[in-house]
Amino acid sequence: QVQLVESGGGLVQAGGSLRLSCAVSGRTFRSGSMGWFRQAPGKEREFVAGISWGGSNTNYADSAKGRFTISRDNAKNTVYLQMNSLKREDTAVYYCARGSYGSDPSAYDYWGQGTQVTVSS
Repeated sequence: QVQLVESGGGLVQAGGSLRLSCAVSGRTFRSGSMGWFRQAPGKEREFVAGISWGGSNTNYADSAKGRFTISRDNAKNTVYLQMNSLKREDTAVYYCARGSYGSDPSAYDYWGQGTQVTVSS
């Protein structure tokens, strides 16, 4: 069984930064790609960033490019999302997920419970 637990969310002013963490338990962490998704109220869940199992490949949604950075530490079974220059429209619940590399949520089979990020003006 694989369990994912996100942390690091909170309230931040526009222009500020947050770093989200996702701790993964289970033997399959190193063999899985990881992704961050988010869901704002009244909107569908959307892809934010993804990283391959070895960390050599990453991809980002257009809204995240240049501001967010995904990384992973396989020794710690943890994936991170560094978010800089935050905007009000970044406000959402952020989820980490494990699965196949890419932006399609259906390709991910394990999900965390989510962490709230709120950006104030």
